[in-house]
Amino acid sequence: MNQLQKWAIRGFYLAWLGILAALTRPPFTFLILNTFLAYIPIELSFHIGKKRPQNGLLFWLISLVWLLFYPNAPYLLTDLFHLSLLEPYGSNGLLRLDNSMWLNFTLLIVSAIPSTILGMWGMNQVNSGIIDRLHLPKWSAPIGILVLSILSSIGIFIGRFLRIHTIYLFMTPPSLFIQPLLNMWSAKAIRFMILLTFVQVVIYWSLHLISTNNNKTDENN
Repeated sequence: MNQLQKWAIRGFYLAWLGILAALTRPPFTFLILNTFLAYIPIELSFHIGKKRPQNGLLFWLISLVWLLFYPNAPYLLTDLFHLSLLEPYGSNGLLRLDNSMWLNFTLLIVSAIPSTILGMWGMNQVNSGIIDRLHLPKWSAPIGILVLSILSSIGIFIGRFLRIHTIYLFMTPPSLFIQPLLNMWSAKAIRFMILLTFVQVVIYWSLHLISTNNNKTDENN
């Protein structure tokens, strides 16, 4: 991704957050904060990659902060459940043609889909950087993606069910959230994490296939 594309993404999120601030109404105002939190790992991933940053300590520091914020990107997919608040089906069992409902649908989708896709691009950047720094073989790349997806699913669970947002880690004494984190493990929680990991891996795999195919097409041309 070149610098022009990165600035286009920055411009999109700046404009989109403004649109969300202007158009969202309760109970959908949460979308403003959630979209902003999803953008943070995307911005951080712009500064991570093979040989970037050159300073090893800085690389690991940025990568750690990225890891703390990354779950906020795919987390937006779980926000789609809030569409049920709109009571989308009419008395006839068909979807209602209501402008307000479809506006909120658009706001949710446009926040969730690009953030998930761009977040996964960033995950690939971080994974490639880690492989390069640790001098790992190329075949370990899928393992790294799987591990990062599992960690992301754990983060999504923490945010969705424990209501502990990433920002709390910087504003709240650790003693207040360590115990809930230790007590959260259950069969239901683990099944949720497995399912969310599967969702992320399938999306990443789909994007990887498209990217690989496009690269081969460019080479053939």
